[in-house]
Amino acid sequence: MRLPVLNTKKIKSDLKTGFNMLSEGGFRKIFNQIDQVNIKKGVDSMGVDKFINQCAVMAAGSGVITGIGGLSTALVGIPMDIINLITQQFRVTMAIAYHNTGNCRFPFEDFFKIVASSLKADTGIAISKNVMEEVAEKILLSLGSKTAQRLIPVVGAVIGGTINYLFIKRVAEGVKEKYSQI
Repeated sequence: MRLPVLNTKKIKSDLKTGFNMLSEGGFRKIFNQIDQVNIKKGVDSMGVDKFINQCAVMAAGSGVITGIGGLSTALVGIPMDIINLITQQFRVTMAIAYHNTGNCRFPFEDFFKIVASSLKADTGIAISKNVMEEVAEKILLSLGSKTAQRLIPVVGAVIGGTINYLFIKRVAEGVKEKYSQI
């Protein structure tokens, strides 16, 4: 049985295209799709830690689905997995920000500064395309480093789910740390 040969030049090109798409409106589109009032309701009813855990479990679910079938589900599932991870990262960030400030409505620019600083990106004074590119690169690189392990059927599901769950938990720790410094 021959294993398929991966075209690394195409993969690098596709990642670069992904960075550009995220930084040129993708983050804002994901942000605009999130119902901030429902996050407030979730935090009020469950508490911030249970809400974070719920987001981590939802992220793990897409990681499991992406890795369950090996290469066939990974090729289709990875873009959706990344979108879900960014969505869950944004939801967690909003939940912690609401918990610490009492504010449940954030303009995109203010919100993205929180996201960027929680990933230790250099935000400077204003959110620029460069900052958004840096955030996109940090997210995709942290997820992409384990993509090859997701190509093994069933084992990939465990790896994908675990990676996603831990990623969201680390994001939550980073955001909480930022608020503890304020």
